Amino acid sequence: MALSITTYSVPQLRQRLHLLLLLGASLALSVVLIVFRVFLVHKITFVFLLWNLFLALIPFGLSTMLGLSAGRLKARVLLPVGAVWLLFFPNAPYILTDLFHLEPRAGVPYWYDLALILSCAWNGLMLGYASLTDMQQLVTRRLGWAAGWGFATVALLLSSFGVYLGRYLRFNSWDILTNPASLFYDIVSRLLHPASHRGTWGVTILYGVFLLLGYATVRLLGRMEESVEE
Repeated sequence: MALSITTYSVPQLRQRLHLLLLLGASLALSVVLIVFRVFLVHKITFVFLLWNLFLALIPFGLSTMLGLSAGRLKARVLLPVGAVWLLFFPNAPYILTDLFHLEPRAGVPYWYDLALILSCAWNGLMLGYASLTDMQQLVTRRLGWAAGWGFATVALLLSSFGVYLGRYLRFNSWDILTNPASLFYDIVSRLLHPASHRGTWGVTILYGVFLLLGYATVRLLGRMEESVEE
C-alpha cells in the first residue's frame, strides 16, 4: 500500500503536525514523570504505564497511516487494518482506569502520583479521540455523516466493553490469538446471560456514554474553532 501526503491540504498538514507536536510534548511529560519517580524512590511502581501508553499509540499510528494513504482505500486494505485498529483501540481509553492504582505511597507526594496518572490517562484519552476522528472521517467520506457517527458510537461502546475485559477479566488485545477459547467463552457468556453479569454492562454503558459525550465535546470544540477562523 503506497503512502502519500498528497491527500491532505497544506492547512490540514499543518494541523496534523501541530497535533503530533502537542501529543509528543504531552507524552514526553508522562515519560519524565515516570522516570523521575523511579530515580526518586528506586521503585518501578508505575513503569507499566509506559507499556500502556505504547499500546495506546498503536491505534493512533494505524489511523494516521490510513489517513495518509493515497487515493481511495480499497476494502481489502481498509477492513483488515480497521479490524486491527478496533482490536487495539480500547487500550487508549483503558488508561483512564489506571486511576485505580492511586493511593498514598511512602517517598512520593500523593499529588505527584495523581499528576502522573492523570497525565497518562489524558494522553490515552487524547490518542484515542484523535485516532477515532481519523477513522470516523474515513467512514464519513465513504458512507456519509450518519454512518460516521454510528461508527464512532459503536467503536466507543465496544472499546468500553474491551476496557471491562481488560480491567476486570485481565484479557489483552492479543488474547484473541493466544487465548481465544477463554476470551470467546467469557464474551458469549455475558451476551447470553446479561442479568448474571450486570457489572459488565454497567461498566460498558456508563463508560461508553462518558467517552461518547467527551468525544462529541472535543469534536464540537474543533468545529467552533474552524468557524471562528473562517
